[in-house]
Amino acid sequence: MSQQRENWSGRSAFIMAAIGSAVGLGNIWRFPYVAYENGGGAFLVPYLVALFTAGLPLLFLDYAVGHKNHGAPPTAYKRVVKSAEGIGWWQTLVALVIAVYYASVLSWAASYTFYSFGQKWGEDTTGFFINSYIGHTGELTTQFVPHLFFGVVSVWVLSLIIMYGGVKRGLELANKICIPVLVVLFTTMVVKAVTLEGATLGLNDFFTPDWSKIANYKVWLAAYGHVFFSLSVGFGIMVTYSSYLKRNTNLTGAGLVVGFANSSFELLAGIGIFSVLGFMAQSTGVAVSEVAKGGVGLAFFAFPKIISTMGASGDIVGFLFFGSLVVAGISSLVSVLEVPIASFQDKL
Repeated sequence: MSQQRENWSGRSAFIMAAIGSAVGLGNIWRFPYVAYENGGGAFLVPYLVALFTAGLPLLFLDYAVGHKNHGAPPTAYKRVVKSAEGIGWWQTLVALVIAVYYASVLSWAASYTFYSFGQKWGEDTTGFFINSYIGHTGELTTQFVPHLFFGVVSVWVLSLIIMYGGVKRGLELANKICIPVLVVLFTTMVVKAVTLEGATLGLNDFFTPDWSKIANYKVWLAAYGHVFFSLSVGFGIMVTYSSYLKRNTNLTGAGLVVGFANSSFELLAGIGIFSVLGFMAQSTGVAVSEVAKGGVGLAFFAFPKIISTMGASGDIVGFLFFGSLVVAGISSLVSVLEVPIASFQDKL
């Protein structure tokens, strides 16, 4: 390269950024449901096995490749084996696709953060999201939806401002703000959630182990798949982030901190989400399994409906939940965007 490569100000800055990348939307809306559907408390066994036999080793591998070769995936892989450069460009393409999806969902969460005050979604939360918010007509259309357009543009503008700041004044500063804010927002929500009536009902369902599912290979596939997705391994993100590390950095220690911080947040998310689902189940007189959902269904269909049953306090819970999605999403989105940006910069 013709210019000096930037570095993190220190190991702690890298760890903060790596945690920001790993802790994203999937930790909040995916892990609790995946664990619940695959044995509850028993799922922790295949999850921990996957973490120690695949997640952490691959995380260390990403760190080692990026740190040793000081480059984004295409450059780093080329320096390992010349013919492997194409794999790096494939990861770059995947990162771009993920970024487009992530930015869209992030704009939805940002809108719902404000909709929480006054619970603008009304009683029919599914209908509001699909018909009023998304503007789905049931067929392919080019209809312009202003709030969606400006929401996505706002997310991209904020992300690009962060990226423009570079490693220290952009990524590092953003994560130093996002991670503490995320911890405060989400911890407050969890504390509020566990005090709700019926919370223990949801927690019992979440943690009660169904050992019979351990023998099902699909449970193990779910565990390994989630660990890969959650730790951001194989996407080129950690290769890129570790390329900004100074020489003689303790990679093993950093990897362990990131891995366990990520898992701890997922467990915290499970406690918070299922406490709220337990409240919903008791309020409506149905089983927790009837209200348990994951992904977009949890965030934009089920959770708003639950919030609507909480009265005025639901505004605060909604703000904390969707605010957490936004903050976690921003720190993850900028890490995804750094892959293609760094890849092209390496070629300049």
